[in-house]
Amino acid sequence: MYRKNRMKKEFIFSLFLICIVVSVASSSSILRKNLPVLSFYEGYNHLFGDDNLVTNSKDDDGKTVNLLLNKRTGSGFVSQDLYLHGFFSASIKLPADYTAGVVVAFYMSNGDIFERNHDELDFEFLGNIRGKDWKIQTNVYGNGSTNIGREERYGLWFDPSQDFHHYSILWTQSHIIFYVDDIAIREVERSEGMGGDFPSKPMSLYATIWDGSTWATNGGKYKVNYRYAPYVAEFSDMVLHGCTVDPIELSSLNCDMSTNNVDLEGVTSSSDERSFKHPTLSSDQRVEMMKFREKHLMYSYCYDHTRYASTPAECVLDSRVAKRLRQFDPVTFGKPPTSHRGKGRHHPNRRAYSVVTI
Repeated sequence: MYRKNRMKKEFIFSLFLICIVVSVASSSSILRKNLPVLSFYEGYNHLFGDDNLVTNSKDDDGKTVNLLLNKRTGSGFVSQDLYLHGFFSASIKLPADYTAGVVVAFYMSNGDIFERNHDELDFEFLGNIRGKDWKIQTNVYGNGSTNIGREERYGLWFDPSQDFHHYSILWTQSHIIFYVDDIAIREVERSEGMGGDFPSKPMSLYATIWDGSTWATNGGKYKVNYRYAPYVAEFSDMVLHGCTVDPIELSSLNCDMSTNNVDLEGVTSSSDERSFKHPTLSSDQRVEMMKFREKHLMYSYCYDHTRYASTPAECVLDSRVAKRLRQFDPVTFGKPPTSHRGKGRHHPNRRAYSVVTI
């Protein structure tokens, strides 16, 4: 009972902090710096890979985790708790040299509980041949909506194998924001067009490394070469913060089914609570996000005319983006859709869409 009360107090205080920050600037940087960093043993469990998961408990109390991929197996870990909304972040350093076919994932999912209508929020890092850059991919699934893969793919302005970089997900009942080094790179707003496809059920946080040779690099042309193994992905500064949920009853332990129903009387103002329900990027952050997307966006499902006969309903098309992507890949992005509304045809394999340029 004492532990639950203490956890609830810590959660309310931290939620107060989140509300204040989001209402001011929705800053990933401030969230990371003010929320507690958990060790592996405090927040996570070993998922698979036996001794291919290594923690540095002697030097940093288990706050750094290495995931290895070799010919025998990949590896991964999962959060001890389920969460409904929150802020989730890690500093990640990816494997170097030849990494074609290697996939490192930092994501949220509830597929083990809701097999037919699962939700998912993905960061996926896709390796490459020597001399070519890693690619980063984000994805959103809600209510088992795998018939529409909402992938976006980007290049990066740095080499993610040379140092640690921050990757964060902010998930509320109305918005999802993906951050790289505290720069918002993608915002997904709950909309009428998405219908029930917006992630709305409790999820666990996962981190994995695995062999994606069949699709990850140039559509599977380049495979994992185990002469370069083991491939090592390093995770540190892990922030795991949100509304924890009972995995048996699927009811909340630390707050009601919405983070906005926490009793914050005397702690936050009503405007702060509204800000957490409807977080917004500041004008400067939005400009920064658009600059990133103009320079680094390589693929968006909204513009994929070979994959969808009509543009998915939630998409708002930008002619400038369409023009740039069309120059990048005239086959995938060249032919305009017949309609701008309604769900379209989906490729049988959600991973194997046509834009896989190295």
